[in-house]
Amino acid sequence: MKVLEKRAKDTTDGTAADALDIRGLGLSLGPVPLLADVTVRVARGETVGLVGESGSGKSLTARSALGMLPRGARATGRVTVAGRDVLGAGRAALRDVRRHRAAMVFQDPRSAINPVRRVGDHLTEGLRARGVPAKAARSRAADLLAQVGIRDPRGALRRYPHEFSGGMLQRVMIAGALAAEPDLLLADEPTTALDVTTQAEVVGLLRRLQAERGTGMLFVTHDLDLAAAICDRIYVMYAGRIVEEAPGAALFAEPAHPYTRALLEASPSLHGRAEIRAIKGAPRALAEAPSGCAFRDRCPRAVEECAAGVPETRSHGLSAVACLRPGKEAA
Repeated sequence: MKVLEKRAKDTTDGTAADALDIRGLGLSLGPVPLLADVTVRVARGETVGLVGESGSGKSLTARSALGMLPRGARATGRVTVAGRDVLGAGRAALRDVRRHRAAMVFQDPRSAINPVRRVGDHLTEGLRARGVPAKAARSRAADLLAQVGIRDPRGALRRYPHEFSGGMLQRVMIAGALAAEPDLLLADEPTTALDVTTQAEVVGLLRRLQAERGTGMLFVTHDLDLAAAICDRIYVMYAGRIVEEAPGAALFAEPAHPYTRALLEASPSLHGRAEIRAIKGAPRALAEAPSGCAFRDRCPRAVEECAAGVPETRSHGLSAVACLRPGKEAA
């Protein structure tokens, strides 16, 4: 008999709720704005990418799904996970989301797993908190380690984090994230610290386990080629705002926003981008975004109207883009 009973899915208007639904999320810390009007949706079983330079607000957006916001931050808008409200949730409701609905795989497992506790303690803690008996929790934890490719899983439960390589410890973190069979998996740069071979193994593992469970996944990454390979849809973020959203293949074949095109031109690739062009200037801090289009100071297509106000998001081919002059014709 399965240790964890499969729970009934939340529904909205008779259909399964999206794994993640962020609508018009704004975030500020005192007078300092961090995010503005962010809208991101992840359907069940869908892999959605979130890309952009460091400091653009990607991790803040992902962590909002768990209510992991900076102390003293003020949030507006709406964030739901499998139909459950997050921003307005009390402690008990937020605990339920974190235990049962959503889980996160962080970039550096060594900073996210307690180094003085055994791996078995890390994996069984959440199960025990949900009322699973100790013996059954350890059996479930060993099964999870086997599923993520850890040899001698029962022996691994007795080991400490420092006894694992980076790639193996990332597998342990994935096992912990999947312990509750979450509706939503948040992967925040989960392969950045790994070598290329281990990176490919971890990504393949995430995709396989996600497909088996029908879990929605928000994949935060700097690796544009990786995002193109695994994501059904991709959001591009700049200075705390979403500037473009499109199906993965369409975004890379015909980027509509100048920033998306600049990211592609600045990224090394094995697939035909012969010349690497750096984006001029530096990305603005979230608190420094000016009125108008935040990218205009670095944009080769900028015109005077770009300073007048934040561009509205509109359709352009298969993309939704926040730009006054999208596409090649404006170059």
